[in-house]
Amino acid sequence: MTETSRHGIEPSGARFELMRPLKYLAGYAPAITAQVHALIDSDKLPELLLKKYPRPHDIKTDKALYVYTMDLKNQFLRQSNPLSKVVYDDKIDVLHQALGLHSVVSRVQGGNLKSKNEIRIGAIFKLAPPEFLQMIVVHELAHLREKQHNKAFYKLCEYMAPDYHQWEFDMRLYLTCLDLGRAIY
Repeated sequence: MTETSRHGIEPSGARFELMRPLKYLAGYAPAITAQVHALIDSDKLPELLLKKYPRPHDIKTDKALYVYTMDLKNQFLRQSNPLSKVVYDDKIDVLHQALGLHSVVSRVQGGNLKSKNEIRIGAIFKLAPPEFLQMIVVHELAHLREKQHNKAFYKLCEYMAPDYHQWEFDMRLYLTCLDLGRAIY
């Protein structure tokens, strides 16, 4: 019995039929995932991403992330509920499809019920292309208006970031690279 690599290639270089599932691309068509497998097998996926996204963003602190998020919010969603907190969170589990979280924290102060909106972005995105950070922040901001992932939600995302869907797909490729131990930066 021959040993096989995790990418579905035998040591001789011959490809076998069962391809490793790509968890970040699970809902995509087989033709798309086959193309991604070909990029992985030829070790060209990191190179492709690096060519398209040559440098990581420079928003490394929670304070800078808050300012960045508020700038986007004020540009596109002035009338939406205010944000009380925006932070990187190292407890967000990217493996379970959570890239960021939006939450409403309710507290009773005196006789009043106060609610605060918070956004948490996975700390893994401290070292990601600026487009991916924008995509995630836009996604979480869109939840201030639309709670569900419906047509109106994605139209709002596209309004704030016209390349939203391309960035989301590329971000999934980026996460696939990370999952394979191939960081691009």
